[in-house]
Amino acid sequence: MPVPLTFLVASPHLRGSLFEGAVILLLEHDETGAMGLLLTAPIRQRVSDLLPDLPGDETGSVWAGGPVEPGVGWCLYRTPLNLEGEVRLAEGLLITSSLDVLRAVAESGQPFMLLLGYTGWAPGQLAQEARAGTWLWVEQDTPELLWDVPTEERWQAALDRLGVNPDTIMPGAAQA
Repeated sequence: MPVPLTFLVASPHLRGSLFEGAVILLLEHDETGAMGLLLTAPIRQRVSDLLPDLPGDETGSVWAGGPVEPGVGWCLYRTPLNLEGEVRLAEGLLITSSLDVLRAVAESGQPFMLLLGYTGWAPGQLAQEARAGTWLWVEQDTPELLWDVPTEERWQAALDRLGVNPDTIMPGAAQA
């Protein structure tokens, strides 16, 4: 049975921060920490500006994946190419950090996202932030939030999937 994708949705109380209105695809979360990719921060730069020799780059877009290691690139795409270095996250969502796979994705003509950097949390930090009400968790089996929802609508669409009105979210964590 496939593991559902986990999206972190920023609390509306993060106004004025880097993560205001953020939706993050969580890639790892264990005792060593967590990492994810910010899906709501397009960069006004073309792929060809970064990689001028990349073929077919008009199908790709550049994003800030997060503030950690902005020199590291990640490519999200839909259709497997069965190459070494690609990882299937879900049906219709693959990831790679391989430049060779990125080139093959660009050559294939399929849409892709090139994300620079990532978001990261120290051990226990993400769980603590979630308890404090900083992040809401959305799990789903398919990546339509990424591919089928326009960037500027992702945050609200993720909240809608939870049935949450952002105006009703109180700062801080719920306590029992």
